[in-house]
Amino acid sequence: MSLTFDFVQPQPEPATDRVTLFADVILPLPLPKLYTYRVPYELNDQVVVGGRVIVQFGAKKTLSCIVAAVHENPPKEYQAKYILEFIDDAPVVTQPQLKLFRWMADYYLCTLGEVINAALPSALKLSSESRVQLHPAFVRDENPYPLSEQEEKIVEALSTGEEGKSLTFTEVGEILGITSFHKVIKSLMQKDVVFLFEHLQDKYSPKVVKKVRLAHHYVAESAVEGLFAQLASRSKQLDVLMRYLQKVPVYQNEHLNHQGIEKAYLTSAPHLSPSAVNTLIKNGILEQFDVIVSRFPLDDAAEANMHFTLSEAQTTARDDVMQQFQEKDIVLLHGVTGAGKTEIYIDLIRQALDGGGQVLYLLPEIALTAQIVTRLMRVFGSRLGVYHSKFSDNERVEVWNGVLSGRFQVVVGVRSSVFLPFDNLALIIVDEEHESSYKQYDPAPRYNAREVALMMANFQGARTLLGSATPAVETYYQTRTGRYGLVSLTKRFGEAGLPEIELVDTRKSREAKKMHNHFTPELMLEMERKLGAKEQIILFQNRRGYSPFINCLDCGWIPKCQNCAVSLSYHKHAHELRCHYCGYHDRLPVECPACGSRNLKPVGFGTEKIEDDLKIMLPEANVQRMDLDTTRAKNSYQQIIADFEKQVTNVLVGTQMVTKGLDFANVSLVGIINADSIIHYPDFRAHERAFQMFVQVSGRAGRKGKKGKVIIQTGDPQQVIFDKVIRNDYLEFYEYEILQRREHGYPPFMRIIRLTVKHMDQHLAERAAILLTNELVDRLGREAVLGPEAPYIFRIRNFFLQEITIKLSREHTVLKQAKADILAAINAVKDQKDYKQARFVADVDPM
Repeated sequence: MSLTFDFVQPQPEPATDRVTLFADVILPLPLPKLYTYRVPYELNDQVVVGGRVIVQFGAKKTLSCIVAAVHENPPKEYQAKYILEFIDDAPVVTQPQLKLFRWMADYYLCTLGEVINAALPSALKLSSESRVQLHPAFVRDENPYPLSEQEEKIVEALSTGEEGKSLTFTEVGEILGITSFHKVIKSLMQKDVVFLFEHLQDKYSPKVVKKVRLAHHYVAESAVEGLFAQLASRSKQLDVLMRYLQKVPVYQNEHLNHQGIEKAYLTSAPHLSPSAVNTLIKNGILEQFDVIVSRFPLDDAAEANMHFTLSEAQTTARDDVMQQFQEKDIVLLHGVTGAGKTEIYIDLIRQALDGGGQVLYLLPEIALTAQIVTRLMRVFGSRLGVYHSKFSDNERVEVWNGVLSGRFQVVVGVRSSVFLPFDNLALIIVDEEHESSYKQYDPAPRYNAREVALMMANFQGARTLLGSATPAVETYYQTRTGRYGLVSLTKRFGEAGLPEIELVDTRKSREAKKMHNHFTPELMLEMERKLGAKEQIILFQNRRGYSPFINCLDCGWIPKCQNCAVSLSYHKHAHELRCHYCGYHDRLPVECPACGSRNLKPVGFGTEKIEDDLKIMLPEANVQRMDLDTTRAKNSYQQIIADFEKQVTNVLVGTQMVTKGLDFANVSLVGIINADSIIHYPDFRAHERAFQMFVQVSGRAGRKGKKGKVIIQTGDPQQVIFDKVIRNDYLEFYEYEILQRREHGYPPFMRIIRLTVKHMDQHLAERAAILLTNELVDRLGREAVLGPEAPYIFRIRNFFLQEITIKLSREHTVLKQAKADILAAINAVKDQKDYKQARFVADVDPM
């Protein structure tokens, strides 16, 4: 829909007994408070909490926003403007959602506007932009002002076509062929030739399919015979008619003709002429009509296609989960990789649906949804919705509306799925609950979907099942304290056993000069054996690109990002250097800009180089890569996974995407190319992440009865963590890690908030961080505040960074007061003139 406003405020109502209503609205802006607008009296009955309205904010902005509350109290600080228009007659945001969004804004130290901005699909937000239209009083022949050539072009474009035609600023620029067109528009406005207005466009558009059917007066058999005679000399049109009648037996069922068929069925046929189809429509033989269809076709038949029986161990685990749910709202299902947790999830989802509730099934990666959705669709059919960032805006809105209407009772999705408008949740499943992918880093809200899911379940009285082979230390700790229930699966499903894990010393192989590029002799030999046996291989390297950087061997020059304090990574396929932090890219230089030498060499290796090397070293293998660079397109995940499942691909090289719950029957070998780069990282969670990653990627091998093998390449095989990985001993790992956390005051014993100060001037960033630290120490005490210090990457996107770490008690009252103190300290620094341009980012529970 398109709406045009002149922004004329309604006149105040005369004094009567009428009730004057006001609405607090959530603007999609980072404002600390809600803004109050007056409801026009004639629209009192239309205002609905959770519905969208259009308001004027400031002098020029027109925004769509969400009604958060309706009351009779005018604001004391300003005169309330009127709401311009109501978009919805029913809520698009439910009351449970509003409650959750308020909690998120409070807990994650952000504004409600930032939460709404992240939550709503962009197609549910109205876009506003200025448009140009001819002034009603403008008469071309009577205009006293001469027009320039550029002005004439604009007037000509506005005069051509329908009356009241308008142009966007973008269209004006295209017509003039310049980017600096604002002076032209300003001049035309001064001459009263054009005026500007705000055009609001609802960006959601339903999917429309063009269909055709035989005109109703030709449906009778005798009429069709006459039609054949009429078209006897027009063979192309006759071919179209014959194809239609083959598809739609109009004599047998007239209703089928009324439904028609998609026009594309006729126009895309190679032996039929599209112009012949259009001629039949023009002559009234075929009728063309539009039908609005779902982007997610219903497939009820799929619901009865898949039945499976739980194993004895799975049945016991399922029963234990249900028993635990009688006493606790949150249960951890701790099962080894390949134990068959997904089948237990499906059984629990069935029970929740039979009870009339909704289910949210969270996964950490889009790659996982691609594989699991196929399995779930066979069980739940049209009741299943899928939600993730690779969907178009329109697809996301259809899922949103499908949850609102009750069409989708089960939703599988990634972290953004916690924003969907559920109002009757019975069960939330958080699979691979330890994954850092559940954490949102930028922009605000910097939430963890696992924690939000727990709170959402709490608000709606639902149960939450957390699943992992390598639970987060914080999660397992909650089972030890008795807050969460615990159910364990210690054996793999069926006859499959845990893989054999072999450590290979890369240092010794290099000293003996036996390395094949980045591969030890042991890994190369094993890959050749597996390929010879027609089995598949997964190789894990936690760095994308061809190499981390380029180096001049003569002078040592290394290309750096112009916006960030990092070297540029070399991407061979695109033949360019890229920054993985800001996206800056540059061509690969032919010679060193510092000394002129052509002796430039890539240093290190990423997934792209491994893929290239394997294609040379194992020419008989079909190698595919799965990382951020190869999965940018909408269906790229599905295609890569489908090729590997069908064994079109023999070797899959990937980043941590390949570690997360993927299930391939024919994989018998997993290689971890460089384990040391994961372990040696300056973070208190480094060993936890390394253990989880090694166990998870190892779990991809030998899942369907075959004995799998894992080869871990490392320069230090004696590290303690490897022994725990080889024995798959999570409990021993947990006991060691929890002692370290307790001793040094890290989660789960303390809560951490990281504050980042950003400024384009390095000295001002440092001074602002010192001042903020002093303010925090005054409020929280010296022992609670660590820093400030520059992070390892101290400049990103031209902003210099300083970090302050705050450690707090987990007591609710302490935390709530501390957050108020943190906001007060930030505002105290912001109020100082020198730091007006500084930015302050709060990250609660950083990962």
